[in-house]
Amino acid sequence: MNEVTELRKPRRRGRTRWLVAAAVIVVVLGTSSVVILTRVSSATPVQEAAPPSVETAEVVKTDLSEEDEADGSLGYGEESTVAGRKPGTITSLPAAGATLTRCKPVYGVDAKPVPLFYGTLPFYRDLAAGADDGADVKQLEENLKACGFGGFGTPDKKFTAATAAALKKWQKALGLEQTGAFGQGDVVLAPGEVRVSALSAKPGSPAQGEVLKTTGTVRSVQVKLDAAKQGLAQQGAKASVTINGKTTPGTITDVGRTAVEGKDAAGQDDGKPKITVTVRLDDPAIAGSLDSAPATVRFTKDVHQGVLAVPVGALLALAEGGYAVEVDENGDRRLVAVQTGLFSGGKVEVTGTGLTAGMRVVTTS
Repeated sequence: MNEVTELRKPRRRGRTRWLVAAAVIVVVLGTSSVVILTRVSSATPVQEAAPPSVETAEVVKTDLSEEDEADGSLGYGEESTVAGRKPGTITSLPAAGATLTRCKPVYGVDAKPVPLFYGTLPFYRDLAAGADDGADVKQLEENLKACGFGGFGTPDKKFTAATAAALKKWQKALGLEQTGAFGQGDVVLAPGEVRVSALSAKPGSPAQGEVLKTTGTVRSVQVKLDAAKQGLAQQGAKASVTINGKTTPGTITDVGRTAVEGKDAAGQDDGKPKITVTVRLDDPAIAGSLDSAPATVRFTKDVHQGVLAVPVGALLALAEGGYAVEVDENGDRRLVAVQTGLFSGGKVEVTGTGLTAGMRVVTTS
């Protein structure tokens, strides 16, 4: 009688026996099973241990996008300096954070208001009767009309008596001397409404000099993007923005065309030219009441639509090279070799013979 038969031969009643199974550690696709030394009575049947439970995930058909990430900062955009051009003494200033609109005072000089006009052409000369035709005259008339002082017809490049009459009415409404002439320093010019970001002067300061700084009125995220990655940012395209753990889509509103030297965390040049990309938040509410905060922006590089995807944790590296997934069909498991595609958001695009949406695969996450 051989040794195995002898181990299985019943012993006398009342005796106990030790069943000793060889300790074997079997590693199958990341699952370990260990046979344990167990003491049982001769009357106790030996039962097979149930296989350990595993986590599974569904194979899904979805759209995956390849993204590139960059750091940015929430704010109101770049600051512009407002310099006073009118002689006198500053007598009033707006509050930091205030929004300034056309026709309304920006600051005061000698107790007289200096209002805001909209435009992009700097007023480079004084305007009065006899002035040569010019685009600055048309810009003046456009603003006078927007403030409610017309009478000269459709704004054009000609400074006429009607223009001078409209100017006098405007000056009277502001409490200014009614000269019918317009001086370069009589207004502050901006492309649109602005927000006061900082005050540079104080009441009592000379009016000719830096008065305050302004920004745009809409919060956005600015990214210093490597110039080599400029192709990632297209004006009008979408990007994903995360601020304080909250994510919202954004729209790229401006892509800089001038590269400047980038800075590292210590403020030193890092040798990588950067461009400034501006992203407007589709849902500004995610930023709460913050005026500034760090942000992360993800730009989409490529999109694969209608592909099969599984969690990255479902991929198994094969000894012979390549990858597989372990399909679980009601407890029956089998390996399916797969080709991988895009990796995005913890998922990976896969293709494999017989692999379809709705199947479940073993995964670690």
